[in-house]
Amino acid sequence: MKHLIVALFLSLLFSAAPAFAEGPFAPDPKLTPGDILEVTKKDVCVVGYTKKVRNVPGSVRKEVFQRYGIPHPTKGAYEVDHLISLELGGSNSIKNLFPQAYQGLWNARVKDALENKLHKLVCTNKLSLTQAQDEIASDWIGAYKKYFKTGKPVTNKKR
Repeated sequence: MKHLIVALFLSLLFSAAPAFAEGPFAPDPKLTPGDILEVTKKDVCVVGYTKKVRNVPGSVRKEVFQRYGIPHPTKGAYEVDHLISLELGGSNSIKNLFPQAYQGLWNARVKDALENKLHKLVCTNKLSLTQAQDEIASDWIGAYKKYFKTGKPVTNKKR
């Protein structure tokens, strides 16, 4: 009987898991509308800029997961990501953070590729910093499709 109860509990537990098994891919705009620092293109295009501004304490990371209903994230399954990346002038505010999965089609590594591409476009004067911030904040997947000219990720490699 004890094994049956444990089996039932585990099946209920894992049947609830798929909501976040491969996501969230996009942040909830109510929880993560995006937030930026008062910076210029010149600021963000300096090599090493993000190392100077990266500062998300563990307590804030924990709060991000709790806000998204992931009280006990599997180690290595997510990163606490900046909606507007630091390299595009994004802030470390909780308004700019969400749990980004490493698994699934539209995962953290795919978003990283978009961040790098937008940063390069900004720093080569092919895109304004404001436009890059707006596009990634409003629909990062749509921005990926636009700038990579594809309907699905072309890069999914590990770091």
